[in-house]
This record gives sequence, C-alpha cells and structure tokens, in this order.
Amino acid sequence: MDLKELKAQAREKLKGYCRVCQVCDGRACSGEVPGMGGVNTGSAFRANLEALRELKVNMRTIHAAKQPETKVTLFGQQLASPVLAAPMTGTPYNMGGALSELEFITNIVEGSHAAGTLAMTGDGADPTMYDSGLAALKNNGGPGIPIIKPRAQEEIVRRIRQAEEIGAVAVGMDIDGAGLVTMALKGQPVGPKTLEEIRELVASTKLPFILKGIMTPEEAKLAAEAGVAAIVVSNHGGRVLDFTPGAAQVLPGIVETVQGKVTILVDGGIRTGMDVLKLLALGAQAVLVGRPLAVGAFGGGSEGVKLILEQMGRELQQAMILTGCERIENIGKSVIYR
Repeated sequence: MDLKELKAQAREKLKGYCRVCQVCDGRACSGEVPGMGGVNTGSAFRANLEALRELKVNMRTIHAAKQPETKVTLFGQQLASPVLAAPMTGTPYNMGGALSELEFITNIVEGSHAAGTLAMTGDGADPTMYDSGLAALKNNGGPGIPIIKPRAQEEIVRRIRQAEEIGAVAVGMDIDGAGLVTMALKGQPVGPKTLEEIRELVASTKLPFILKGIMTPEEAKLAAEAGVAAIVVSNHGGRVLDFTPGAAQVLPGIVETVQGKVTILVDGGIRTGMDVLKLLALGAQAVLVGRPLAVGAFGGGSEGVKLILEQMGRELQQAMILTGCERIENIGKSVIYR
C-alpha cells in the first residue's frame, strides 16, 4: 500500500467527518466539533500549522552527519524516533464509526509498536474508550501511555490503577480537555485542576505522570512544581478554544522556563518529519502526532499507521542530513533561521 491508496481508502471511510485534504489545515472542517475540526472559527487549529510553516531552517552540508541516528530514550524505552502517537478517541462521533473504538486504537497501538515507537491511548465520554485503549496495550504485549480526562479525582485515580495493572510505562492527564464539548454532551463532567489536585495525582502513582495541555510558561512552571515527569505543550489540536496561538509559538518560552526540570513534549499541526525537526530545534524532546495517524488507521489499519510513522522518521533523518545533525540531541536552536 502506498500513501495515495491509503488516503483514498481513508477518505471513503471517514466521509462526512474528515475530507482527508491534501493540506490538513482545518479549513474544511472548521467548527465541526464533535468531528475532526477546531471549535468555532477553527483559528486555533490553523495556528498550529501556521506557526510551524513560518519557521525556516538553516541548510548545512559541510559536516559528518551522513547517516543520522533518530533513536531516543523516553520513559525508560528506546524508540526508533521521537514521534509518538497522540491520544485519540471518539470514533463514533468524531470519525464516523467505520472503525469501532477498539479496532481504531488497536491499529494505532500495533502500528506504533511496529514502527518502533510508543502510543498514547485516550479517554472519553463512553467508558469503553479508555478501556479499549487499555485492552489494545495489554493484547499487543507492548508498552504504552494511557492519558485520562480531567475528571473527578477519584475517577482519575481509579483509571491510574488500571494503567498500572496493564504495565503502562507512564500515565497522564490531558488537562486541555477541561472544556470539551463532547464530554459535556455525554454527561461526563471534566474541568480545570488546582495545583494541589495535580500534586495529589502525581503522588498517587509511581509511574511517570504526564500533564498534557500546557500553553504558557507560568503553567509549565506550576506543572514542574507539582512534580510531573513531563508536560505536553498542546492546545488540544486547536479543538477546544478558539484563537489560541500555535504550539510552536509558545514552545520556546516554555522551554526557557522549565528545561531540565521536566521532559517537554509537544503536539499540534505536525504533518512531516521537517515539522518534527523544527519542534525539536525549539527545545522539545519528542512530539505527538494525531490526525495523520487517524488517516493511517482508517486507510490502512496498523500497516497504515506504521507507514505514516516510518515516513516521518525518514523525513526527519533526511532533514537532519541537510541541517548537519548527527543525533537527536544535536538538533538545537542553530537549526532555526533567525
């Protein structure tokens, strides 16, 4: 299967929910929430892509980086590349239901493992969504990272225990889901958390705790104070709050504030290995990819997910060759043209 065939099949299965546009920038699906788009005008979705597009890189060809190494170690796991699957749920109301929740997340988990990386699994209004992610990780026999919505404390802790039982390598909460329309429509209350509540969750487990949905240096600092192992710089794919800046715009300030204190991950608008390179150059240690992998899962199953991830890995390696970066840790500020 090639990419053209994969996208054609995905377009058919996602009909009415995702157009599988040539340029996935959220214009065609603006305001479609539930769905694949960004809330209201969709400007936050587009901001993620625009922030990346505006960054230019320095081309360098006099160096010894002939065969760059893309491997990284994250949460005790050696990965083929710093590209992880973002947590995604809601196939019935966001993606049309051509795949069940379990089929979808199984494709994501299996494809990620086959590509040598990790999958995050998600949580949603239907309890089967979180449970499906756990089942996919358990049945696949590989490591993964369940991410939980900002529910009541006792509900989060209960789900943390489930993650521990299946041998998750880390666990987390996507606090950027605090105002999700779909959760509210399904009668599943979610909301912001206080610093003390985050501390309580961190202390409830020995697993590394990840806080996803940080968009300001001030909140990055609070997350570090709460003892989280990692943060994800993210505006929830631009789907929850209109007119937020792109993740790449806020990342440098966050890195400056908490670098060395927490592991810094980022998501939002990542479509190519070049996008990955840019975010690593801005200070992220790894990235999460969502929509392209959803297309991969619907268009080609686990093989489709693997195809997308491996293509991004190859694009990253090629970009490293042409910017003089022999290893991931060599990708720094000097890569970005200023």
